[in-house]
Amino acid sequence: MKIILLCALGMSTSLLVKKMNREAASQSIDATIEAYSADDLEEQLENADIILLGPQIRYKKRKIFQQAEEAGVPIDVIDMKAYGVLDEKKVLKQALSLKNKQGREGQ
Repeated sequence: MKIILLCALGMSTSLLVKKMNREAASQSIDATIEAYSADDLEEQLENADIILLGPQIRYKKRKIFQQAEEAGVPIDVIDMKAYGVLDEKKVLKQALSLKNKQGREGQ
């Protein structure tokens, strides 16, 4: 499963991504987690299973959500508190919840 975190430049989420990758490995979750700039959305929609949007760019939510929904990729804004304290467990749980929700809707 490929989880993409989008932020302003793809750099502010790098520490969270590292922590999330470690957490996924510790839980034996087969996931690749990467961060990119929101400007890379179209390219990432081709590869992503889940997209999480950094809270600092939630002002772009409407356009980004529309594109993701048209591509059939589950998307959500990362919880601001979890993002601020780099709570990798909570953010990973949020991503997995999106994936599970999509699976239930597809049945």
